[in-house]
Amino acid sequence: MGRFKSVRQAQRFLASHDQINTIFRPRRYRLFTASYRHSRSDAFDLWHDYVLEMTA
Repeated sequence: MGRFKSVRQAQRFLASHDQINTIFRPRRYRLFTASYRHSRSDAFDLWHDYVLEMTA
């Protein structure tokens, strides 16, 4: 559980972390190098847009 105050807090963090992790870590063994790079680029563009939306 690390430094979380409760099991519920840890579960909330891990649930959201899993969704973000899925975006940024595609299954590389299934992709060619160019496809992997394109996927990562798309993920960072998506994240950048999301951050701009949240701060606006």
